[in-house]
Amino acid sequence: MLGERKVGRRSGPAAPSHPARFVKLAFRRVPRLKAIVVRAVDVAVESGRRVLSSAAPLAPFALKLAWAKVEVAWARRTGRDSRHDPGQLLLSLEPSAIARLAPRLERGSVVISATNGKTTTAALTAAILRRAGMAPVHNERGDNLLGGVATRLAVAARRGGRIDGDIGVFEVDEGYLARVLPQLAPRVVLLGNVFRDQLDRFGETAAIIDAWRELIGARSRGTRFVLNADDPLVAGLGSDVPGCLYYGIEDPSCALAAPDHAFDGWQCHRCGARYRFAAHFLSHLGHYACPGCGWARPKPDVSAHAVDLDGLRGAHLRLSTPRGDRDLRLRLTGLHNVYNTLAAAAIGYTCGVDLDEVAASLRETPPVWGRGEHFQIGAREVTVTLVKNPAGANTVLRTLTGDGAELDLLGVLTDDGRDGRDVAWVWDADFERLAQHTRSIVCSGSRGAELAVRLKYAGVPAGRIVVDPDIETAVRSAVAQGDGQLHAFANYTGMVALRGALAGARRSVAAAAHGVGC
Repeated sequence: MLGERKVGRRSGPAAPSHPARFVKLAFRRVPRLKAIVVRAVDVAVESGRRVLSSAAPLAPFALKLAWAKVEVAWARRTGRDSRHDPGQLLLSLEPSAIARLAPRLERGSVVISATNGKTTTAALTAAILRRAGMAPVHNERGDNLLGGVATRLAVAARRGGRIDGDIGVFEVDEGYLARVLPQLAPRVVLLGNVFRDQLDRFGETAAIIDAWRELIGARSRGTRFVLNADDPLVAGLGSDVPGCLYYGIEDPSCALAAPDHAFDGWQCHRCGARYRFAAHFLSHLGHYACPGCGWARPKPDVSAHAVDLDGLRGAHLRLSTPRGDRDLRLRLTGLHNVYNTLAAAAIGYTCGVDLDEVAASLRETPPVWGRGEHFQIGAREVTVTLVKNPAGANTVLRTLTGDGAELDLLGVLTDDGRDGRDVAWVWDADFERLAQHTRSIVCSGSRGAELAVRLKYAGVPAGRIVVDPDIETAVRSAVAQGDGQLHAFANYTGMVALRGALAGARRSVAAAAHGVGC
């Protein structure tokens, strides 16, 4: 062949013709070589980090940015989590890094914060803006702390003050919003909801609302707030702020017969009187008014009508905006995703996106990481859903049991620091909904036994509950127990491990089907 180098015959594999192939071959032949090389590069990277840190006051910003990119590339090359650490390094070298990079985004930034729904709302928003011809810089992996936002900006940054994108779409942890917002100076800030979540980290909901109230009071000129009209805690933040845009559900037919047990927004933010609710949709989200001072739910600018929750198959609704109405058939399930849809539509409207483009994006966007994802393992389909607090659990349980069918379930509960050590929230979630619908459930994770106790008290027969703390074996057991759909739910770090175990099970089943040894 033209250009082929002739070599003598040799036994074994042909000599690699590319450096990468040579390295892979060397790693295969010398098992410990890869570990040695990785360790050597780790030492070099750590040494470089220490040198740069000591010289940070004198080092140019471009050098600090370049080093953060090196850390991202190396972390990804070695398969390590790189979502926050490089950004944290950059911020340690240059505390104003976000503020220096954000102005490179020609169209500014959109910031999305809430207890529940940030990731899905941000994904829907990014899809809308992308369809409208914009180029979002989006922390799509859910890296919503300060370091995660800095990492995403650093990865997108280019030489000469340029950046790969023209608008930022950043979901931001509700507890970090006060630290991120002043640096980004965004054009749009969406505040979706506040629920009880990780009480050992955040405290009560009032702490988040008080922090958000201060942020709105100190807002930058040109920043517009989009608020959930159905959450009295959030809507109250805009009562004295001109120019807020509100979204909410106008269809009372999808309201609950009675409020959820997990309910926080009882009292009027102005006078302290107890709200009167005409409709309860999800926890304290609904239609409300104060009998004491007369303050009531704001009329939403973007709203949902004719809502039809089609169980695990999706949802229908009519989207109403100041630019007109559109009928939507969503690929996302549950009332919580109706709220996420409205939130993204409200942002699209605020950013001037054509309504047809908004509607098309909302119809097409699939579930995101851990929020209704599907895994096919052999003949069995597994759906995975994130459940991390009472309000989120209740809407997921409502969706699962909406069809009245018997369910095969896998629940994962962990208490990693990122989840909060306190898992007592499972006692505030309405797991009683599962009592008449559970055919089998495997409880796993470091706190799987506590989940099993909660289910037993909820009325799930003990004979249908299996406890296996090891998530990988729990996945194999749950998949093997039946042949219909398996519904898995987990809190955040449990979801990371669960998805890894499901991916491994899928590979094993596929390998077995092709007669390949595992």
